[in-house]
Amino acid sequence: MCEQHEKRVKIADNGNESQSWYDDPAEKEDMDEGYPISQYNIIATPNDFNILTIFNFIESGVVKIPGFQRNFVWDIKRASKLIESLIIGIPVPQIFLYEESPNSFLVIDGQQRLMSVYYFMKQRFPLEKKRIQLRHIFDEKGNIPSEIFLDDDYFTNFKLSLAARLPKEPNKFQRLNYSTLGEYKTAFDLRTIRNIIVKKVSPKDDDSAMYEIFNRLNTGGINLKQQEIRTSMYHSDFYDMLYRLNLKKEWRNLLGINEPDLHMKDVEILLRGFALLTEGAKYNPSMSKFLNGFSKRAKNFDDKKLKYLESLFESFLNSISSLPKNILHGSGKRFSMTLFEGVFIASCKPAFEKKTLIRRLLDGDSILKLKQDSEFRKSSSHQTTSKNNVIIRLDRAQNLIRIK
Repeated sequence: MCEQHEKRVKIADNGNESQSWYDDPAEKEDMDEGYPISQYNIIATPNDFNILTIFNFIESGVVKIPGFQRNFVWDIKRASKLIESLIIGIPVPQIFLYEESPNSFLVIDGQQRLMSVYYFMKQRFPLEKKRIQLRHIFDEKGNIPSEIFLDDDYFTNFKLSLAARLPKEPNKFQRLNYSTLGEYKTAFDLRTIRNIIVKKVSPKDDDSAMYEIFNRLNTGGINLKQQEIRTSMYHSDFYDMLYRLNLKKEWRNLLGINEPDLHMKDVEILLRGFALLTEGAKYNPSMSKFLNGFSKRAKNFDDKKLKYLESLFESFLNSISSLPKNILHGSGKRFSMTLFEGVFIASCKPAFEKKTLIRRLLDGDSILKLKQDSEFRKSSSHQTTSKNNVIIRLDRAQNLIRIK
């Protein structure tokens, strides 16, 4: 299994790992929330698919891997060890698939393993510095075009990178690729990996069981965060809009990080802002359930609504552009999710209700007053996703935030 779950996200900026860039007291609160899964009828069936079949499933789209939405994180040495294990017959961990509909499966657990196999058989390995761009190409086109696979700006040749077993005794698979496996190629193609196919029998119109299955399996080891699960389940034109906004230079300046977060926390911040702006009056805990429901409904947003929401956010960025870059950072010198939500909703709500845009600049002094407000600070320090504290924060923000 993959890396252990961490409470705080760490990012790599210019090659150096830094401390968490955001402050979200609700993270632990929502992790403790869960769906009452006992009310669902769920079945799990084991299937042993060979490697060639798995590759064809991925190529045809039968098996959908949210790897490009999540980012492929393994390096070539780790991927090579997996391939070596498959060649020589060492058992590898099972894969979990969720059956959305006949001949349509989502990967719950096993993305990195499946993508390693896929890349090896394509004989190309993604460059680490281009993986976020590859994710956006995939989101836009629905796949990675052949010309991108062949582009050395995005991929390098996938030749196995394996350590010698003994001094002066190189690994016999070192530097081999899929086409040069020789006598081992057929054995590799026919090697099987156990796939556990999970299917919800009832209730048919409630997908919260699917989210809980993702959440519980991933809590056990693999490093998927809630927004990564959410993105896999609810990808839509609305999410494409979030990805575009997330790349805007003005937004990245406010966050205080140059590149998108590997675990999509920045996308979740945008999602929470829009969810509370448009449906905040209907909010009930937990925040995770609220965001799931909003994400599902956002699939039905038409082009007109999406264009308006995108323009509204851009007008918000313009309204705050003259203020210091760290204006939305809290006392810990990290970006404050609760402060952003308060300022964003207070400044956008009057325009949103009239379906107009923000035309003037935000008053920086009013943001400082909100930071120092005792009620806002108290409601931002603990039980931040309780209905009462969400209402208090948004109410205090709307009372204090001013447009010049």
